[in-house]
Amino acid sequence: MAVLTSLFLDTTVLLGGLIEFSPQSPEQSIFDAIAAGRIRKPQTAWHCCLEFFAVATRLPPEYRLAPADAVDLLKGEVFGRLAVHQLASPALENFLNEAANDRVIGGRVYDAHIARIARQSGADAVVTGNRRHFTSLLAHGIRVLTAEELVKELDL
Repeated sequence: MAVLTSLFLDTTVLLGGLIEFSPQSPEQSIFDAIAAGRIRKPQTAWHCCLEFFAVATRLPPEYRLAPADAVDLLKGEVFGRLAVHQLASPALENFLNEAANDRVIGGRVYDAHIARIARQSGADAVVTGNRRHFTSLLAHGIRVLTAEELVKELDL
């Protein structure tokens, strides 16, 4: 197995790691390892932060966060511990042209955008709950793992 030096976390990992949907989920184990310094240089996309906010503030009432609480979590647990990337303006038009050429349709453009940012950031693995949305990264030598697989691989 290749050594993982630069993990990129998708929105599903942010949500499961920061909101307790079940006791000690694999996503929470990942965030515990980040806090303890066992995972270094974790990354995500600004887009994932926006998705986290959007989803966290409209979850069922027992899990829903107030907007200010969602921002506090992002500031403390994401902005404070992960590198947050986004595409620079000159790359945006190229991204859209490539998405059109690749016949990306509908909401799949959002995952394609996140995948492009993961590539640009130098990630060697993307951790997600939606593996099939990121399989295009395999052609670029970027592994796609679920949170469960990462926890097992790193023995968290």
